[in-house]
Amino acid sequence: MFPPRHRLGAAVVLLLAATLATGCAAAAPPAAQPTESSAPTPTTAPPEATPTPEPAAAEPTCETLIGEDIVADFESIGWTSQAQPFYLGEAELDGGIDCRWADFGGPAGDHLQIFAWAPIAADAAADAQSDLVSQGWLREESPEGVYITEAKETTIAVDSEGYGMTYLFGDGWVKLADTKQGLLLIEWPAS
Repeated sequence: MFPPRHRLGAAVVLLLAATLATGCAAAAPPAAQPTESSAPTPTTAPPEATPTPEPAAAEPTCETLIGEDIVADFESIGWTSQAQPFYLGEAELDGGIDCRWADFGGPAGDHLQIFAWAPIAADAAADAQSDLVSQGWLREESPEGVYITEAKETTIAVDSEGYGMTYLFGDGWVKLADTKQGLLLIEWPAS
């Protein structure tokens, strides 16, 4: 048997041998480490969105200027429409339309509805408003825009509030109806 001193030494030698044996054993290969490269890494650029062209704005017609239900109501009583250019005073407004709804096949009368719309530049709108007011039309400002309505003394047909033919000037457009309430029926351009 080994004396205690030798046993301690033998234990240390065995421990050292075991440690060395496991250290020298084949270890698993290390995981691949990324290496730095001076060349830029190619990246895939996100696909560019192809701009969708804005649909061309359709031209207004007598059937699209007002709601489908109103058109159906007029047609149910035999009324048809006649489209003509929109004149504001003596100036024709490009891109505008003036629609007259009535029974054009029946006897002549004053039963008709007028609905008109046109794009208009701000300076042309201001000039038109001034011209109408100088001719006796009345100006009213509201959150919807500027109303220019004919004077009550010259009005042929009026709505429940006493308004006859009325223009409504908005941002870049003007509407016209045979009464102020009739302006509410104009839905062009569709939103």
